[in-house]
Amino acid sequence: MLEVKELRVRYGTVEAVKGLSFDVAAGAIVSLIGANGAGKTTSLRALTGLVRPSAGDVRFENTSLIGLAPHEIVRLGIAHVPEGRRLFPKMTVLENLKMGAYLRASNAHAAESLAMIYDHFPILSQRGRQLAGSLSGGEQQMLAIARALMTRPKLLLLDEPSMGLSPIMTAEIGKIIRQINAMDVSIVLVEQNAMLALTLAGYGYVLETGTLVMQGQADELLRDEGVRKAYLGI
Repeated sequence: MLEVKELRVRYGTVEAVKGLSFDVAAGAIVSLIGANGAGKTTSLRALTGLVRPSAGDVRFENTSLIGLAPHEIVRLGIAHVPEGRRLFPKMTVLENLKMGAYLRASNAHAAESLAMIYDHFPILSQRGRQLAGSLSGGEQQMLAIARALMTRPKLLLLDEPSMGLSPIMTAEIGKIIRQINAMDVSIVLVEQNAMLALTLAGYGYVLETGTLVMQGQADELLRDEGVRKAYLGI
C-alpha cells in the first residue's frame, strides 16, 4: 500500500531523515520508534506533503506523493493526526469534526462520516457543543483522531497519540487504534512509548538521528536486548 524508498529530508544544512525506507501493507499497523530527534515526525510530515523531501520517493497505491499538496494527499486516502493534536481550541467539537470533512463529496457523505464517528466515539457526541480547548487531554486526542477519520482514510498516520496522557487513557487510546485498524484502515504509528507502539504493531522500525538502525516483527523487537535497554527501560 505505502512504499517509502530512500527518503531524505533536510532543514537547511541539517539532514533530519537520512535514506529511510519502509513499507506498509494493506491492513497493517507499522510503528516507527526512536528518541526525540530521531526523525519520526519529520518522516510523517514528508509523507503528507508538509515538508518537501530532498531525495527519495513515496508511493501510495502506486502513485507517487512527491510534489503533491497536502490536500491532494488527503484525497488519495491518507490522513494525519499530528503531534500535539493541533485542534481548533476555540471551535466546538462538532465544528472541529466538520473541518475534517471539508473534502467529503457532499453533505450527505459528511453526515454519514459524522454518524460513524459518534458511533465509535460516543463521548464526542455528548461534547458536541463544547469548545475543543476545554476537553481533557484524552478527549482532545480522541477528537484529533476522529477529525482525521472524517476523511474516511485508507491509511492513518498517528504521531505520538499517547503524549501527555495518563496510563489509563493511554490504554484507551491503544484500544481505539486497534478498533480503527479493524475497520480496514492501515496505520503508521509514531511513538516514543515503544512498549505501546510495539504491542499494537505487527512490524516495527527503529530510527536514530534520522537513520534506520533496526527493523523486524514487533514481538521480536520487544524481545531484543538492545531495544529493551534503549527504549523499554528494561
